[in-house]
Amino acid sequence: MKSRLSVVAIALSTLVAGHALAADTSTVGKTREQVKAELAEAIRTGDLIAAGEIGLRLNEINPSLYPKPAVAQQGKTREQVKAELAEAIRTGDLIAAGETGQRLNQLYPNRYPQPVLAQGQSREDVRAGLVESRRANGG
Repeated sequence: MKSRLSVVAIALSTLVAGHALAADTSTVGKTREQVKAELAEAIRTGDLIAAGEIGLRLNEINPSLYPKPAVAQQGKTREQVKAELAEAIRTGDLIAAGETGQRLNQLYPNRYPQPVLAQGQSREDVRAGLVESRRANGG
């Protein structure tokens, strides 16, 4: 009797948990047709979790059975990325190890070149411009 009651309790809790999972927020606001279309696409691409305990998707287990995922448009070439990395290493613009979240050039400013600031006009040029502006505006 006790074991039968335990089985019923487990089945009932599983049913309740299943309904809670079914009410996941990712499907809220979607129509039945949208959900069906998403399921059909997941079946077509093998983007479903395989049976068993391995936790892999079907397209990860048998990639030859499913179409290859679309490759995103490449924005930079390998050489460009290498050049950016070399520049970041040179200037210390890399995150330092640890939990500070600071960059190497912030932690050790004497080890890296200082950023070059854009040169503005000289003091005399600014004064001459001010005098010219006042003269042009009648002031």
